[in-house]
Amino acid sequence: MPRFHCPLPLAPGAAIALPPTAARHVQVLRLQPGDAITLFDGRGGEHAATVTRMGRSDVEVEVGAHDPVEREAARPVHLLVGMPANERMDWLVEKATELGAASIQPVAAARSVLKLSGERATKRQAHWQAIAVAACEQCGRNRVPLVHPPLPLADALRGAQGATGAGPAARLVLSLRPGTRPLRDAAGTGDAPVWVLHGPEGGLTSQEEDAALAAGFLPASLGARVLRAETASVAALAQLVFG
Repeated sequence: MPRFHCPLPLAPGAAIALPPTAARHVQVLRLQPGDAITLFDGRGGEHAATVTRMGRSDVEVEVGAHDPVEREAARPVHLLVGMPANERMDWLVEKATELGAASIQPVAAARSVLKLSGERATKRQAHWQAIAVAACEQCGRNRVPLVHPPLPLADALRGAQGATGAGPAARLVLSLRPGTRPLRDAAGTGDAPVWVLHGPEGGLTSQEEDAALAAGFLPASLGARVLRAETASVAALAQLVFG
């Protein structure tokens, strides 16, 4: 059944007009009055709904029963991503959302090819957030991970420190340094949140790794091979969410 993100108050029996993006998707699918769809607002669970009217540019639906189903990972994994260039960041956001990332923090590191600031950064963040929404519609997630505005590495490290506080969360930086522990060992067991930092093309510099360690991150490894930035995110999530 088609699923659509609808960030509006949803209640059984309510008649609502879908937001423009969702309405456009319904029209592209050539749905008709009486067709069943699923709506989720991002706050948990999903609603059955029925198309009641198809306008030239608007779609109205009647909201049905709420199903409190959740499909989130048992352990929240937050990514701090050294932004890869071109379409690789788009791919990373899509796959990280499908795999269950709780949030994605794009990071500008010394070796980052992609440099963003001002209006360009705002537009790119909105683009990535839309990709996360579409991925949730496709994969069945009812909570959309937040894609944060891009930050310099130093600011991202401070943000992770503040987010984890004094709780049992793990903060890990992917590293190829000798003696680094495997990711799953370094993350420990249980369902406490995990923050995973990795570099862009070319990785983090030794000074950036040192800054992460000084900020309380522990070095962790995905193995002996050097992975692309977008592959590192997918591999880390697969190990922590499904391992």
